Amino acid sequence: MRRDQQPRPKSPPADFAHIEIGNNAQRLPLVLCLDTSHSMRGTPIESLNEALRSWTRDLRDDVSLSASVEIAVITFGGQCVNAWQGPYPLPPQAGVSPFVSAGAFQPPQLMASGVTLMTEALELAMQIVMARKQELRQSGLQHYRPQICLVTDGIPTDRNGHPTDRWRRLVPVLSHEQQERRFRLYAIGVGGVTSHGAQVLEALAPKFNARLEGFPFRDLLQMMSASASAEQKGAGDEVFEKIFSRFTQRPAWEH
Repeated sequence: MRRDQQPRPKSPPADFAHIEIGNNAQRLPLVLCLDTSHSMRGTPIESLNEALRSWTRDLRDDVSLSASVEIAVITFGGQCVNAWQGPYPLPPQAGVSPFVSAGAFQPPQLMASGVTLMTEALELAMQIVMARKQELRQSGLQHYRPQICLVTDGIPTDRNGHPTDRWRRLVPVLSHEQQERRFRLYAIGVGGVTSHGAQVLEALAPKFNARLEGFPFRDLLQMMSASASAEQKGAGDEVFEKIFSRFTQRPAWEH
């Protein structure tokens, strides 16, 4: 399988996966599942990279979030799906957790190319969330409900770039997992996402889906921080719905 065409920093140091040894804070795993396909080239991917850098600085300034939030990045572009441990792309089947504490997180430098393997990316997101929850339990650490944020400007394709309905197999799985409160999924369409693309996102995340003009990545990441803070405070579902509504019902975004 060809690896995604992303810049290749050196391999992560052996101790990079350790999440702040001695930090006993209750953890909140957060997965950013990001479209880096060909249609994101140019301004969209540049905006996303800048928003990730700004968000990283904001997280480090927030004492509560920096100690408890753990971030993993998954990208779907090129010809495959990549998991990133901070700025480092992990080899397939690496057996290493991609989660990094927010206080130590460094964003990857993303590039856009290839196809939109959204189905496979969501499957990987669920897998790493389950694995991290098990690791935390084995370490005697508690966790809040994990959050997965899917961001795309397209529709799911196969490895040849052809539209596919394979995403439909995820709908009952996602519905069950969220009813069991195993994670919360946000599905955000940006830029020129079509009506069909918006329908896919609504099916995947009936409660928390949106179709937005432009590429408001900075505001989106700030919304994820607000949602993480609410999770820490034990907020009810109505609070998360209010946070999401406030984000999505703003005036039309500038392109």
